[in-house]
Amino acid sequence: MKKFSFLNQFPDGVIVTNKSGDVVFQNNAFKRMFKNFSGLKKFSHNMNFDICPLNSENIEIYSPVYHALNSKEDFFAFVTYELSPNHILYFYLTAIKKRKYTVIFLTDVTAENALEDYKSRLVKLQKKYERLEEENDDLQKIRQKAQSQAIRIALINKMSNIIRESMDISKILNSALYELAIMFGAYEVYYASNHESDFTIDEVFGNKNKIGRKINFDENTYNQIVSGVISTTRCLIEYSGAQPLKQPVMRVIVPIFHMQKLMGILVLLSHQKRELGEELDILEAISDQLGNAIIRAELYQNNIKTVQELKNTLKELKETQVQLINSEKMASLGQLVAGVAHEINTPVASIKSNNAILGKFIPQIKDNEIADMLKEINEIDYEAIQRISNIVTSLKKFVRLDEAELQQADINKEIDLTLDLIRHETKNRIEIKKHYGKLPLIKCYPNMLNQVFTNILINACQAIEDKGQIDITTGYKDKKLTVKIKDNGKGIPENELDKIFTAGYTTKSAGIGTGLGLAICTKIIEKHNGEILVNSELGRGSEFIITICSE
Repeated sequence: MKKFSFLNQFPDGVIVTNKSGDVVFQNNAFKRMFKNFSGLKKFSHNMNFDICPLNSENIEIYSPVYHALNSKEDFFAFVTYELSPNHILYFYLTAIKKRKYTVIFLTDVTAENALEDYKSRLVKLQKKYERLEEENDDLQKIRQKAQSQAIRIALINKMSNIIRESMDISKILNSALYELAIMFGAYEVYYASNHESDFTIDEVFGNKNKIGRKINFDENTYNQIVSGVISTTRCLIEYSGAQPLKQPVMRVIVPIFHMQKLMGILVLLSHQKRELGEELDILEAISDQLGNAIIRAELYQNNIKTVQELKNTLKELKETQVQLINSEKMASLGQLVAGVAHEINTPVASIKSNNAILGKFIPQIKDNEIADMLKEINEIDYEAIQRISNIVTSLKKFVRLDEAELQQADINKEIDLTLDLIRHETKNRIEIKKHYGKLPLIKCYPNMLNQVFTNILINACQAIEDKGQIDITTGYKDKKLTVKIKDNGKGIPENELDKIFTAGYTTKSAGIGTGLGLAICTKIIEKHNGEILVNSELGRGSEFIITICSE
């Protein structure tokens, strides 16, 4: 509109809107400032000012342009305009109402605002500079003190780490003596443990020949030690009764206490003449830490000793338990077998006698057909009687309770004896394949070894669910007897292989296994100076390997 053209003379940006809020005029300065101006709505969204309107859902209320257009009177505000994400402009917005028009002036104060900001920052920097200048001397003093403190803290922390990471009192003391020697320039540092009024040198940095030497001090020095006072003296004699030194040395004695108990002392010897100031704090801190460390290390060593003793006792108890169970088991079995053998032998003797008498009468029978039939029955009965007698004999040999000493035995025959006794487990179900080697007679406890063979063979039979095969291999080489018993049963899971020889552990269901069989086998083989190993694969079977040294 031409009637607003005079506004082009203003250096400020000017826009004119009508009552509907439409922009009807922009002066040249506004066009230069806002080249991308496309409409009042977008323009107002980029403009903001400090205002806290009441709760309102109208977003426009936060815009200064909204207030400029809707105000019934002239309006003024300090506003910001986001020209780009990193470019903010500052304006004084002045809105003047002229009848049906609103004339909005935008005075750019970005530079002035920046200048004021810089001035404010400059004033703050000036004050800060003056404050720093005033504190500079104090900071120098603090820095020197901090460096000294840092050295102290570093040493104390290093000592703390050494003490915390180790339970070896010798290692702790050696590290402490080394660090103290470095820090105080000492040519010799040692720790002496307290024994009533005397001390014994336990660890030394410097002259190792002093370890184990007993020392004591004059009455005045001893009173300082028991009072917990760190003493510093120039002396020609290190301790009472010592050889005089070639020249006076600085001697520092640091008492080591735990609670109220004097544990020992640290002694530092140095050729440097110096006064201890802040270093006393270091020595006191190290003294406290060493007192705790010595007690903790002693308790730890005592605990280790106690735990080891308990472990050994528990192991002995378990071994005794297994031996007692085995002895009781064999004693009970021996009594049972003796009773059963006696009960069986009586009727068997009667049957055997009748069988012999019948054998004598058969030749006198004239009917050949009846005679042949009775002869055949008589022979079958004789074989059955012999079979029963052999079983009873095998049972007696198996338990052998009267054979407590080592005996010469043929292991192949002992295995055959065991197989006879467990024939009820293998008959018509499991094929036994023997691969016997040529074995010498070896000294052993046959009844005990039969226990081992029986247990392993019974386990093998129980591992075969239907029909299967057991291979038994024996051999002798380099004065060692080897017995291998291999089955093609269900096998043992890998995570259970290292547990099966433990007393009380069993893979069988409740009421079937006690978990003592293989534990007893292990003890029996160990008694024979041998070992028992197992190889197993789940679903393919297991192999037990027994090795016995014949010497």
